[in-house]
Amino acid sequence: MKHIFQISAALLLMVSCGNKNSEASSAEEQGEETGIVVTQDQFDTNNLMIGTLEKRTFPKIIETSGMIDVPPENRASITAFMGGFVKQTSLLVGDRVKEGQLLVVLENQEFVQMQQDYLEIFNQLDFLKAEFERNQTLFEEKIASQKNFLQAKSNYDTAKARYQGLKEQLQMLNISPSAVEQGKISSQAAIYAPITGSITKMNVAKGSYVSPATEILEIVNNDHIHLELTVFEKDILKVKKGQKILFKIPEASETSFNAEVYLVGTSIDSDKRTIKVHGHLEHEEDTNFLPGMFVDAMIMTDTVQTWALPEEAVIESEGNHYVLKLIKKEDGYTFERIPVAQGNSYDGYSEIISEQLTESDEFLIKGVFDLIGG
Repeated sequence: MKHIFQISAALLLMVSCGNKNSEASSAEEQGEETGIVVTQDQFDTNNLMIGTLEKRTFPKIIETSGMIDVPPENRASITAFMGGFVKQTSLLVGDRVKEGQLLVVLENQEFVQMQQDYLEIFNQLDFLKAEFERNQTLFEEKIASQKNFLQAKSNYDTAKARYQGLKEQLQMLNISPSAVEQGKISSQAAIYAPITGSITKMNVAKGSYVSPATEILEIVNNDHIHLELTVFEKDILKVKKGQKILFKIPEASETSFNAEVYLVGTSIDSDKRTIKVHGHLEHEEDTNFLPGMFVDAMIMTDTVQTWALPEEAVIESEGNHYVLKLIKKEDGYTFERIPVAQGNSYDGYSEIISEQLTESDEFLIKGVFDLIGG
């Protein structure tokens, strides 16, 4: 009898628990059906806003990267035509120089020897010319032999060639041939700035020796800068001149800047399977970018029209995206959380992909995060 009583009590307890679980489950289902309720006061106080799906134009994009660069004519690597010791320089990285400004003075005894050779050949030219003309006249009158005439001609032509060659070398060293012809010989040669710009590299100091292969310094003119982007082979056929580029300098700012595709390379890097794309910046004069800055860029290759909502209308939770659809407007607002697929985002709007939504549906488009803590 005692055992029968214990079994009955256990059965009653199980039935009671089952009823409680059923009630809890029913309440939970009812809560889900009820949705998220917002009173009119809450709606007004939190500046919530309701809107509908909009047809928006979204670009098809190619994500790429690259750097800020300058055209080749705006970058100058300064080297010496002949080696020498740095006699004079007062420049530092960052200094601004103008075209034709003195950069470095080099000193070398070879400069003296070159000027001596030039002066010697210069002084011989008049004599060799006169000798050539005299032998030419005698040969034409059949007084002198052809051998003497040809020898005089050869001596004169060789001297002219040597004179011209030495003259060119002196001009490359910025040593005045006319000054040398007057007997002014110097052991120093100057190097002048070929372009206007700023010193970006300075590789020598006073007293150091530089060879013709040594880069003494570098000058970069930032007056015109451009984008140098790298596009992978799979995207090459989509890129055309005139397409819009949106880019950021991730290490410096979150601001986006505009540019335009100006040139598309015509050969593929066989190792990386990429091609170079050259872009021109909009409002370049208002920027202060520096060559070498890394950029993240998006090239807009095409556009598509699709349904969209403001970005803040879409919430993410545990890797899924949702919108709050208005299901009832009576004594406040009742919203239902609807899962969606979020497509591209552009200009503050997100592409909404869902078969559950219609054009007439209304959604909470402002204050979603404040309401449910997305």
